[in-house]
Amino acid sequence: MEQKTIGEIRELFAGTKTEQLPDIIEAYQEDKRSGVQKLVEQAKKRIHKLEAEKERIWNLQKFEREYSDYHYICGIDEVGRGPLAGPVVAGAVILPKDCDILYINDSKKLSAAKREELYDEIMQKAVATGIGMVSPARIDEINILQATYEAMHQAIMQLKTAPDLLLNDAVTIPGIKIRQVPIIKGDAKSISIGAASIIAKVTRDRLMEEYDKILPGYGFASNKGYGSAEHIEALKRLGPTPIHRATFIRNFIETGA
Repeated sequence: MEQKTIGEIRELFAGTKTEQLPDIIEAYQEDKRSGVQKLVEQAKKRIHKLEAEKERIWNLQKFEREYSDYHYICGIDEVGRGPLAGPVVAGAVILPKDCDILYINDSKKLSAAKREELYDEIMQKAVATGIGMVSPARIDEINILQATYEAMHQAIMQLKTAPDLLLNDAVTIPGIKIRQVPIIKGDAKSISIGAASIIAKVTRDRLMEEYDKILPGYGFASNKGYGSAEHIEALKRLGPTPIHRATFIRNFIETGA
């Protein structure tokens, strides 16, 4: 049989799923060509990274294992407590017991492209998901903490499967009869809360990108409503929009709030 070129072998390695690499490695580990040996070593590193990620995910399921007697465990998280503009958004996610989604993490630790990819996978594989959203006007009316609770209530109510346990990122939601477990920095410690943070973040980011088209000049697509220098300068120059939080921007302009 004609020997494959290094370029052909490179394409073979690149086109092989990480789980199937051991067979390819075995086939080429005796090939003495330095280029091939380099490809073999790169493949071994891919396998090592995958195993490390599986171990990280196993550790991220600690609370889900601890409370495994509960049938439907729901992670709850919010995004958008700090911005000057836009809503606060909460996510609720019930993952299957045998969840096989890798790379879930605190949404802030992921790239926008990775969040989008994980959003699709979470929405496809989750037992149930819910999104809650509270407007800037409502935030001004009841304050950001109460608005966050309201968004979380909405997200729970949207779930098509009722949870019997809530894992929350740091807070205890008032008025909820379901048992709650608040976890400090929960989006980096629980796979369910991490998943909730991802769907909330992607939902809110997409909305802010749409607002940027309707309300240009403030950089909403890039700053997502947070108080960047560009945003604050535009706020002073152009004035507030209907999606600005009056109680958040009064340090920069006169609002009457």
